[in-house]
Amino acid sequence: MICVTRLDGKPYWINPHLIESMEQNPDLTVTFLSGKKIVLKDSPEQLIQRIIEYRKKLNNSTQEL
Repeated sequence: MICVTRLDGKPYWINPHLIESMEQNPDLTVTFLSGKKIVLKDSPEQLIQRIIEYRKKLNNSTQEL
């Protein structure tokens, strides 16, 4: 799970494996495979960086097993 910021400033945790698409107009709208959408304060670049960091952590933890 990664932490994102909703428009109201509250943190919200999402599963990045379930993201289908992102669209910025001007706020970032994330659409999930289920069809659910959330609007975030985060920029697409911030979200992508968090996803990359999350996947690196997953990769490192599986190598330790």
